[in-house]
Amino acid sequence: MSDNVCPWWVGVFLASPIRKLLHNPENILSLHVKENMKVADIGCALGFFSFPMAKMVGENGKVHCFDVQDSMLKTLKKKIDKKKEVSNNIELHKSKSTDIGLNSCGNDFDFMLAFAVVHEVPNQKKFFNEIYDNLKTGGKLLVAEPLGHVSEENFNKSLKIMKETGFRVDNNITIKGRRSVVGIK
Repeated sequence: MSDNVCPWWVGVFLASPIRKLLHNPENILSLHVKENMKVADIGCALGFFSFPMAKMVGENGKVHCFDVQDSMLKTLKKKIDKKKEVSNNIELHKSKSTDIGLNSCGNDFDFMLAFAVVHEVPNQKKFFNEIYDNLKTGGKLLVAEPLGHVSEENFNKSLKIMKETGFRVDNNITIKGRRSVVGIK
């Protein structure tokens, strides 16, 4: 949501099946995403996490995918159209540089994922407030930031903002190569 946004062509590498060896979506998300849930993939890129979440929420669940880059969303749309089994429960949304766009979807999300996204956001206070306002009570936000790209100091600044927003933080999550946390409303 800033000029620090990951280039679109990196999305090709991020969506690689080989990446599952390091970041298996089902393993990372299975404690948080269940059938019939309404979930959000913020900074969805080409859907590395979106497709597994769509399978996890099932026919009656919904995955809302948000990205600031048209090229990511257009490519993801083509991929969705080819995967008919999840095409009805994935919805794409274009984010703006100033907000995610969650308000247009209602404030009843069960779970949101921000994987390698927070460090790109220029106004983290606004970002976390928008997420908090659109989660159900008890809803969760999983944040995972790249170790080599986000210092412990910067990650802790983000955690502080999360807590100030109202999130109760659960540090009991480990993801290879990531500084990770789950915020609970």
